[in-house]
Amino acid sequence: MESTMHDVAQLAGVSIKTVSNVINHHPHVRPQTRERVQTAIDQLGYRPNLSARGLRSGRTGVIGLAVPALSENYFAELADAVIRAADKRGLSVVVEQTSGDRDRELQAITGSRIRLTDGLLFSPFALGQEDADALDSGFPLVLLGERIFDGPTDHVTMHNVSSARAAVEHLLDIGRRRIALVGAEGETPAGTSSASLRLAGYQQAFDQAGLELDPRLVRPTNHWSRSGGAAAVRELLAEGLPFDGVFALNDALGLGALRALSEAGRRVPEDVAVIGFDNIDEARFSTPSMSSIEAGRSQIALTAVDLLIERIDEKGDKRPPRTVKPDFRIVRRESTGFPGRTDDTTAGD
Repeated sequence: MESTMHDVAQLAGVSIKTVSNVINHHPHVRPQTRERVQTAIDQLGYRPNLSARGLRSGRTGVIGLAVPALSENYFAELADAVIRAADKRGLSVVVEQTSGDRDRELQAITGSRIRLTDGLLFSPFALGQEDADALDSGFPLVLLGERIFDGPTDHVTMHNVSSARAAVEHLLDIGRRRIALVGAEGETPAGTSSASLRLAGYQQAFDQAGLELDPRLVRPTNHWSRSGGAAAVRELLAEGLPFDGVFALNDALGLGALRALSEAGRRVPEDVAVIGFDNIDEARFSTPSMSSIEAGRSQIALTAVDLLIERIDEKGDKRPPRTVKPDFRIVRRESTGFPGRTDDTTAGD
């Protein structure tokens, strides 16, 4: 038989009301009591009846997550982290893929399906500042990523500029001077995308080192994918431009760069050092293993879920929108000359 709230209360030695308060994240529960109830829940494998809770509270116990593409490793791993964070708080997650399409993104935040959840975590790609009013719907919403600035919602993002600068500084520190950037976006307005922010960090690293960068080494790609990274590096090699480092704006691009360099007989890191961004799991298993920026994906997921729960629970006057940026780490691996992984934790912007 399935365990009940009464079983949890008996095992923890508390009232059913206290169990309910813990499950519903009421703040006025002593930490020791909360821990005792959570231990009983874990031991019994108790799962709240979300349907019954929804009928009583007007809530579903479900939150939404809308991302551009689950085929991209970063968003797949982000979705996994969000689901894990939500599960710890007794919530389920419905994941929606928008394909980076503006109409689908608008539908995700204004359509009727949004009312099937208690709140939404939203990572927009096609929307811009001009769409900020669409976010002011009164529905609990937390933004992920960089596409909307100064909007009416909480925003959990990355230290894109300073972490990109740190990645390039790492390459400079190991003696690289002609560092290619792979993944630029030629037509994106400055400051409105991950690509433009990471490009700014790349430029800052050269400026602060007193070095001149060669603009021919900044390579746009149609997609942040392995094929895009490989194509950009093949073009560099075909043009005969000398380069001794690659900063890939995400790890998929970096993995493609490693492939193209291997095909051309270029040794990594002896001839060309490579660093990516996002620290997806695959970076640990590439040959050579790839250095990367860990931008705090797990912390982003935990923070975003907690902010969304606060907005769902909010009563009366709402607090002003908040922007949160977790710390980042440089994960050094074989592609920049480090056989074992070493991490530096840093924060900035």
